Amino acid sequence: MRILPSGSRALMLELGDVDEVRAWHAAATQARLPGVADLVPAARTLLVVLDQISAASPAGAVPPLDDLARRLRELHPVQGRRPDESASSADADRPDTLEVPVRYDGDDLAEVAALWDCDVAEVVRRHTGVRWSVAFCGFAPGFAYLVPDGGGDRWDVPRRDVPRTSVPAGSVGLAGPYTGVYPSASPGGWQLVGRTTLELFDVWREPPALLTPGRRVRFVDVT
Repeated sequence: MRILPSGSRALMLELGDVDEVRAWHAAATQARLPGVADLVPAARTLLVVLDQISAASPAGAVPPLDDLARRLRELHPVQGRRPDESASSADADRPDTLEVPVRYDGDDLAEVAALWDCDVAEVVRRHTGVRWSVAFCGFAPGFAYLVPDGGGDRWDVPRRDVPRTSVPAGSVGLAGPYTGVYPSASPGGWQLVGRTTLELFDVWREPPALLTPGRRVRFVDVT
C-alpha cells in the first residue's frame, strides 16, 4: 500500500486489487476516523477526504494529512469484511441485502452461456445463486460495480468487441469480474443478461443512488 497526498485535504491509498480496496474501505468506515468527510473507493485506490474544518490546522500543529496518514496506517483491514450497515446514516434503515428483480432475457445471455460452457438456465442459476457487494461506483451517476461475495474467476467475461451506442436503463450486464446495472440509457460494452425495473438513480431521492459502496445485493429471477 502507498499513501499519497491528493490536493490539500485528501489522501489516496494505492492498493493491490479490488478485494484490498474493499477491506480498507470497510476498515476506514467502521473506524469512523475523525474529520473524514468521504471515502471514495475505486478498482485499486481509496480516496480519503477530510472535511473543510479538519483540513485547516493552526500554525505549529501536526498537519492534518500527516495525522490522517498515521491513523490509516494503524488500521488492520481484513479482506472480505464489509462496512457495518449502521455506519452510514443513509443506510441505517435499509435491509441487509437489497433484492433486485431481473427478467433474464438479455441479448448476450446465450453468448455468456457459451463463454461459461453451460446453458442459459445455468447462467441464471449462477447469477442468482450468490450474493453480490458494491465494490465501487463510476462511469455514470448511480452505476455500481458489483463483485460476488467469495470472489472466484468464473464470472470473468470479456466486454463486447463493439460497444452498443445505447443500452436501455435497467439493463443488467457482466464485464470482467463485475456485474453492473445501467441506471440510465447510455452507450456500453457490457454483456447484457437481463433487465430490472428498479430505479437505480433518482436525483430527488436521498441518497440519489440506490447502490452505494458496501451495499449487498441479491438478484432474483422474475423471468
